[in-house]
Amino acid sequence: MDFLMHLVDIVLHVDKYLNAIAADYGTWTYFILFMIVFCETGLVVTPFLPGDSLLFATGALCGGGVLDPNIIFGLLVAAAFIGDNLNYWIGRRVGPAVFEREKTRFFKKEYLLKAHAFYERHGGKTVILARFVPIVRTFSPFVAGIARMTYAHFLAYSIAGAVIWVAIFVYTGYFFGNLPFIKKNFSVAILVIIFISILPGIIEYIRHRRAAAAAAEAE
Repeated sequence: MDFLMHLVDIVLHVDKYLNAIAADYGTWTYFILFMIVFCETGLVVTPFLPGDSLLFATGALCGGGVLDPNIIFGLLVAAAFIGDNLNYWIGRRVGPAVFEREKTRFFKKEYLLKAHAFYERHGGKTVILARFVPIVRTFSPFVAGIARMTYAHFLAYSIAGAVIWVAIFVYTGYFFGNLPFIKKNFSVAILVIIFISILPGIIEYIRHRRAAAAAAEAE
């Protein structure tokens, strides 16, 4: 519980933590941010790390002249891309072992077969949109690898997703993060960002429930 509360505090006040890191570590801040984005994107054991909020706060830090926005943009795109691809290949490597079993602790073979078909049909949209959904963006490339999505397709959309994701949040923070109203209500801005990020998932869940209810009534 203490860990969860501390994590929530970091997410809601990520700007203060980033300012403290920049003040204490100087140039090493670039490396620290690279590693956070890399781990949040590339390791399924660290989906709790901040993503959208971190990029926005980093952009605000750039807007304040503490960090170079162009260096940050290039580094974080690289971190997101490398993490995504590491996650994909980990999933692809463990995939055959998972497919040999009808059911495992975390996966069912039937779900993986459906995931494979889904990624082949809607892969590009899935990889890009997953970038904007917390937690989902951590597991999406892993599942894509397990489902053995064609790597050429994954690679192209992984690059596009990384560029779009980092550009939107970093430069939004760069241009708007230091406005007096935003600085005064930074936690509220972070909550809005989080809500917008999970909104597609909420909409999809509602659609799924309605479709399931309609199917049940039709039987």
